[in-house]
Amino acid sequence: MTTSVQDHLQDRETLRLCTAGSVDDGKSTFVGRLLHDTKSVLADQLSAVERTSREKGLDQLDLSLLVDGLRAEREQGITIDVAYRYFSTPKRTFILADTPGHVQYTRNTVTGVSTSQVVVLLVDARTGIVEQTRRHLRAAELLGVRTVVLAVNKIDLVDFDSNTFDAIAQDFRLLAAAFDQVHVVPISALYGDNVVEPSAHMPWYTGPTVLELLENISVTADRAHDLGFRFPIQYVIREHSSDYRGYAGSIAAGHVAVGDTVTVGQGRTTQVLGIDTSDGPVDHAQAGDAVVLLLADDIDLSRGDLIAGPDRPDAVRSITAT
Repeated sequence: MTTSVQDHLQDRETLRLCTAGSVDDGKSTFVGRLLHDTKSVLADQLSAVERTSREKGLDQLDLSLLVDGLRAEREQGITIDVAYRYFSTPKRTFILADTPGHVQYTRNTVTGVSTSQVVVLLVDARTGIVEQTRRHLRAAELLGVRTVVLAVNKIDLVDFDSNTFDAIAQDFRLLAAAFDQVHVVPISALYGDNVVEPSAHMPWYTGPTVLELLENISVTADRAHDLGFRFPIQYVIREHSSDYRGYAGSIAAGHVAVGDTVTVGQGRTTQVLGIDTSDGPVDHAQAGDAVVLLLADDIDLSRGDLIAGPDRPDAVRSITAT
């Protein structure tokens, strides 16, 4: 491998995404199709899927087996936990979270969405948008995701009908009006239409495949920089000889500067007197920086407590469909 090729591969941007949707919308098959068609599956994994598919009497590969790793999931044909998968193309590398569709596992879906830059929502072309679609869309909006892709799956089961697709796309665009980027793609994850390769069955659709979108979507450096300040304390540093008390950790979101007012505990406020780093004191810091915060008041804080900006989140937040 030449040096120029190595440099290109090292410089590829990484995109974090997750799949979400209602139960049986084909999320795991979709993820399996992405992995298979981007040649991201090891030979022994593929052999195991081929063998299991034959045992189940299927005429084609059951690509969902590449994702549903838990025995209970395989037996029930559903996804329970968040399954993280990694794949790449010459343009980008991807970290993908395949999240569950059942209502009782919505908290796991929120976990996957919380670290994603793009959410790929799947719906069944036969049923269109359902309550769980709205719920997941609302969660993505609350968590600051700016780009959403709706994959209208199982389009083959409605005979690749363009009118069905157009109606679903129109409804979804109205629901997703708050997002910066909204894309809608008709797909068949089972047969591979418009997932990685363009479909020959839908001449009426001339847009990009899902992978083409994921390779070219403009993503900000890190949406965490644009959120309110969040600093979970990892360690409290005490020096009794000098009365030094600092709160160490990594800034999870937002930014902070010396002199800023922050909230701690049950809404109590104080000021940031100083910001220490391994390279010495700094005037400001941002998401991703490992720092030690010095506060104006002597407050009883410990590992796990949160120092936040004025918009401190509530202890409990409920998510309702709209």
